[in-house]
Amino acid sequence: MTQLDMFGAPPAPKRGAIEPAAVDDDTRRLGAAVPPTVRLGTSSWSFPGWAGAVYRDVASEAALAKGGLGAYAAHPLLGAVGVDRTFYAPVGVDTLAAYAAAVPPAFRFLVKAHEALTLARFPAHARYGTLRGQASPQYLDPAYARDAVIAPFVEGLGPRGGVLLFQFAPQPAELLAGPGGKSAPRRFAERLYRFLRELPRGPRYAVEVRTAELLTPDYAAALRAVDAVPGLALLPGLPPVDVQARLTRAHEAAALVIRWMLAAHHDYESALAAYQPFDRLVDPDPRSRRAIVDLLRGALARGVPATVIVNNKAEGSSPRSIVELARELVDGDPIPF
Repeated sequence: MTQLDMFGAPPAPKRGAIEPAAVDDDTRRLGAAVPPTVRLGTSSWSFPGWAGAVYRDVASEAALAKGGLGAYAAHPLLGAVGVDRTFYAPVGVDTLAAYAAAVPPAFRFLVKAHEALTLARFPAHARYGTLRGQASPQYLDPAYARDAVIAPFVEGLGPRGGVLLFQFAPQPAELLAGPGGKSAPRRFAERLYRFLRELPRGPRYAVEVRTAELLTPDYAAALRAVDAVPGLALLPGLPPVDVQARLTRAHEAAALVIRWMLAAHHDYESALAAYQPFDRLVDPDPRSRRAIVDLLRGALARGVPATVIVNNKAEGSSPRSIVELARELVDGDPIPF
């Protein structure tokens, strides 16, 4: 707000607009102290339970989804956000441009690529309709990625497009790898490399693999060869995040990308039941928090940008998790530069 004062008072908010919550002095202090190359954010922004922490007033999920992004981005610790809706269907340029227009220049989006690119076969789930159990014709198709995902990302978000993430849901390694005589992890790494090398240069691509068997030196080499970044995910069924970092050689990557998704003792449904309305930390996890901060310190020491996206289902309330992450980063050991 001090910077805005140089240019006069901001325009009066529109009637019914979503307003940011008041922020205490300590949170402002943390926001000023977190290095600008570290961007912390949440998975989406449309949670009514964040009233008082992110939003001034209680608003519906629909109202926040439509008009809450600007208030979200006004929070001193929320410099990024994950866009999940793009995982389920491509989103057009106009929608992404509207997102970009709602946030300040330094803000960044982590956008998930359409799942058709990363599902070898559509799951037997009702939402897939007639596609249930069928092979995805767009699986690792660079032409589809360029036209349906990357072009809107680049044109719509411009410099605010921080990371484009290819998330591979848990699937059998043999299915992801396709036929061949080599081991499935090796075949997958080669197939992934061929896909990534055909993508346009420019965007920061990250890959998040949720089949632990595939986290091999070949996978790490495939990413490194095309300057893609391993996406580290804190999820049941995957190794601890520091082990993932070692397996994927994240300490050598051009950026750090972490998503803190789910408490180790929950699945998504049980976490939803335990944590709604996401207004407090229900299950603080200092061990995971410390591991993330250690990786952030490594990124700072190497001078590479870092993005951490936190889900409500990690500890109970992602904005409050981010405050605690920032506190550990700022008030712990001196930050390396």
